[in-house]
Amino acid sequence: MMAAIITGAGSGIGRAIAMRLAADGYAVTLNDLVEGRAAAVVAEIDAAGGQANAVGGDVALESDVAAIVATAEAAFGPTGLLVNNAGHAHQAPFETLDVADFDRMFAVHVRGNFLMTRAVIAGMLARGSGVIVNVASQLGQIGGIELVHYSAAKAAIIGMTKSLAREVSSRGVRVNAVAPGPINTPLVATLSEEWRIRKAAELPLGRFGEPEEVAAAVAFLASPAASLFVGQTLGPNSGDVML
Repeated sequence: MMAAIITGAGSGIGRAIAMRLAADGYAVTLNDLVEGRAAAVVAEIDAAGGQANAVGGDVALESDVAAIVATAEAAFGPTGLLVNNAGHAHQAPFETLDVADFDRMFAVHVRGNFLMTRAVIAGMLARGSGVIVNVASQLGQIGGIELVHYSAAKAAIIGMTKSLAREVSSRGVRVNAVAPGPINTPLVATLSEEWRIRKAAELPLGRFGEPEEVAAAVAFLASPAASLFVGQTLGPNSGDVML
């Protein structure tokens, strides 16, 4: 049994990833900013016969990250899989962005990714095995209107993924990313209806994705079947980005 931590797992993509990994046999620790949301997903997993626990905390805070990892490892042992999924959405024209908006976006996505990864990677390297999957976005590849700060933060995650993979893959730790397109989640629902209609019309597939479709990509990257994938960014994005 491998132990996994999924951040931002109380809803949307994170919930779907947690449900899929639990079904695949992982013992999963679900983190969410609101612990009750994660606990509700844990109840679903328990009802399906899986192993899971919940822990609240803000991935942008070093003390919270330490508590998240300590809780996970006390319950299920060393972390073999980390999915950095915690996210934050905010939409605004660039000229109206203030420093607080920009800083919070980078705190959750970039600082949070760094802190969570730093908290588990020493153990992975000592054991000579581990998998890290970072959830980026196709907007980190192509940019998004009124989402400059979000797109920049997601681009940073892609850069971090590639750089860390070059550092640690030879020591048994695989690091990859997924860059979903627009997915039907509560986070995307916070964006304007105008944005969502315009974006759907741009997609070759003609529709937004479902969280379970992203979870399938994460489950693949976590599995031995993805042993040759190093520093890659998979794109379940309805054709918005084609590489």
